Amino acid sequence: MEIITIKSTDGIMLEAAIHRVQQDTPRGCIILAHGITASMDEGILLHLAEKLTKTRFTVLRFSYRGHGKSGGTQRGMTIAGEMLDLQAVIDFTLQAFNLPIAIIAISFGAVSTCLSIPFIKHHIQGIAFWNPVLDLQRTFIHPEVPWGKKYFNNENVSKLISDGFILLNGTFEFGRVLWEEMKWLDPSRYFLESSIPTMIVHGDCDSCVPYSISRDAALQNRYCDLFTIEGSDHGFSGKETEDKVIDITINWLIELSTRDKPHKSLPTVFN
Repeated sequence: MEIITIKSTDGIMLEAAIHRVQQDTPRGCIILAHGITASMDEGILLHLAEKLTKTRFTVLRFSYRGHGKSGGTQRGMTIAGEMLDLQAVIDFTLQAFNLPIAIIAISFGAVSTCLSIPFIKHHIQGIAFWNPVLDLQRTFIHPEVPWGKKYFNNENVSKLISDGFILLNGTFEFGRVLWEEMKWLDPSRYFLESSIPTMIVHGDCDSCVPYSISRDAALQNRYCDLFTIEGSDHGFSGKETEDKVIDITINWLIELSTRDKPHKSLPTVFN
């Protein structure tokens, strides 16, 4: 593993790590885009990177601005900023590796990924989404599941407006500008219009991001494969479930690397 820094489009420095394939020729390079209260060092991402390299994928992990050891602040983190970060990481990957590129976007990492599709579609071979945030209104503004209802109730929204932030999961300072962005942006629009081969893995008991959004979106996108993890919550907790999700994703990526035309499989349920 090699620790590096990547300069974002507006000059913010991002921490990153490269996991290289040893000896064999790589199938491609996988960029890992984490969620809103996490970083590139989230445990499941380390586990994922290790398994990807063993199956001949080079991996680039990075932390968005305001996360991990990257520059910027939590309160200053915005969706626009995360889009700049993702673009910088893709540009770096294109220059550093002569390999097909795919993205694994987890939870809130799906927001910047979806909104960037018009700009990155010619450079990306495929996208794998884990429990993705595809609808900001139903996840944050008018939340439908317990996590969103806990943090974005009327009292907390008033505090967000008056104080400039609220604390998510006891660790992340969610800022006022990010809240305003969410009122106007629609990641699902770009997802539904995309022809990039895509997969979604989502737990049907997700208490943070509504599973029904992923299910319905996948059914409307002819280039998307849906894999449902029965009984799983947002974080795919437990080694058995983590291994299952990682294996599903890697098998899909391997199949994608040999694919010569658009393909859609039937929705699959795992228990």
